[in-house]
Amino acid sequence: MSSPHEVTRLLKQWADGEDSALEALTPLVYGELRRLAAGYMRKEAPGNTLQPTALVHEAFLRLVGHHAPECENRSQFYGVAAHLMREILVDHARSRQAAKRGGGFAHVTLEEEAMVLTPDHDAGLMALDEALERLAALDARKGRVVELRFFGGLSVEESAEVLGVSDVTIRRDWQFAKTWLLRELSGEKRHGTGAPPSN
Repeated sequence: MSSPHEVTRLLKQWADGEDSALEALTPLVYGELRRLAAGYMRKEAPGNTLQPTALVHEAFLRLVGHHAPECENRSQFYGVAAHLMREILVDHARSRQAAKRGGGFAHVTLEEEAMVLTPDHDAGLMALDEALERLAALDARKGRVVELRFFGGLSVEESAEVLGVSDVTIRRDWQFAKTWLLRELSGEKRHGTGAPPSN
């Protein structure tokens, strides 16, 4: 894993217009991005045409395509990368679903450290994305926790660093989000407003 201080320094130089900083930054972050992508792709359905390398390439191209992302440090950079990976994965799932002209309902299993989508992964991923938008509208931080952990593959500790909160808060948000999303995705009726509690 690259040095947080070195990545932060290069991000600031890149944001200040030093193109040479991007050249130095690329090898430092590329391996970490690939680790995050590989962590997510292990949850993908067999036969998926999108490979970790392709996901990293696409995310990196979006990250550096126009200008330096607004990141003050390494953690924020990987938070932006997690959001981009979510967009790419959902776009890819939509394309595959369109090619199949439909698809069945996907069951979503929420495990302790991961969410596994079966049997129609694409439909489940799109349903999860839509439910996650609803969760984020109720509680933005809890939505970000799911994005970082599920789509970005970040650990509890890494997610806490990105969001600037404690590990305990991340674990509490993750547990609540899993329960809330399971209810949403299973079609159960809500009781009350369904709003996450304030922390």
